[in-house]
Amino acid sequence: MLFKQQALLRQKLFVLGSLAIGSLLYLVARVGSLDRLQPLCPIDSRFGPRGQDEIPLRALQFKRGLLHEFRKGNATKEQIRLHNLVQQLPKAIIIGVRKGGTRALLEMLNLHPAVVKASQEIHFFDNDENYAKGIEWYRKKMPFSYPHQITIEKSPAYFITEEVPERIYKMNSSIKLLIIVREPTTRAISDYTQVLEGKERKNKTYYKFEKLAIDPNTCEVNTKYKAVRTSIYTKHLERWLKYFPIEQFHIVDGDRLITEPLPELQLVEKFLNLPPRISQYNLYFNATRGFYCLRFNIVFNKCLAGSKGRIHPEVDTSVITKLRKFFHPFNQKFYQITGRTFKWP
Repeated sequence: MLFKQQALLRQKLFVLGSLAIGSLLYLVARVGSLDRLQPLCPIDSRFGPRGQDEIPLRALQFKRGLLHEFRKGNATKEQIRLHNLVQQLPKAIIIGVRKGGTRALLEMLNLHPAVVKASQEIHFFDNDENYAKGIEWYRKKMPFSYPHQITIEKSPAYFITEEVPERIYKMNSSIKLLIIVREPTTRAISDYTQVLEGKERKNKTYYKFEKLAIDPNTCEVNTKYKAVRTSIYTKHLERWLKYFPIEQFHIVDGDRLITEPLPELQLVEKFLNLPPRISQYNLYFNATRGFYCLRFNIVFNKCLAGSKGRIHPEVDTSVITKLRKFFHPFNQKFYQITGRTFKWP
């Protein structure tokens, strides 16, 4: 009898404990979401005087909840007016480079409460059909944000498309431009790997990387191969410099963003005149994925898509050596132009 009473008591205590924990988690989630939905005090009162170009922080902005409804088109005009939300043209664009880490950079910058990201690649400036729809069409593709937040979009094709620099210049000649790069040979192989995976999903065959990267007639590097051409960073950058001064560009080290993201993100915060808000708390290493994941608050975490970090096929070492030798003079010129040196072989 005593044994049954003790068992019943333990069962009741377990139920009460579960209810208490559940209530606590609900309150934490509720407070976290409210913090992100309600603008707090302006940054002036917490950080002292700021530069003329520095953007006031609106605390934890609409990144989920109500803003999610706005993105889906479920919000009324009255709701938008009440929350003082607008769709703004981007004040900064990640223009490239493909397979350099553009998605990772965008998602990590979105940790900052003064940044709002365009979730999809808009392809406005590199697509003639989209560009013909006009700047208002482009603006309406942007997410809702507070007036003092900055919107960022990314379309890696911008960097290598000839018409894009002039088109962006016509929209905003003072826009800030982010370029994330990786070691050129590694980037080219990653580019190939993504295309190869797409072919395999469709049960199609594809040439080996070596056959595409090396011209079989001359045995030299094949500059007609797009993956090789994209990695000649200086050639593309020189075209952009006809319209924008180098001060409007910030070069992000994509290799370092993988292994040591925080210092790279802090440099971007400074470039964008943002108060430092991204900390080590927001980044934690996921050993299973082999990448850093993002922590927005105690409730909400996010890892990049599983397609990131694909395993590269083995490539003949002589081809890798030839490519690195080919890229070397272009890399040296890239260092000189940007003022940033990388430890590329």
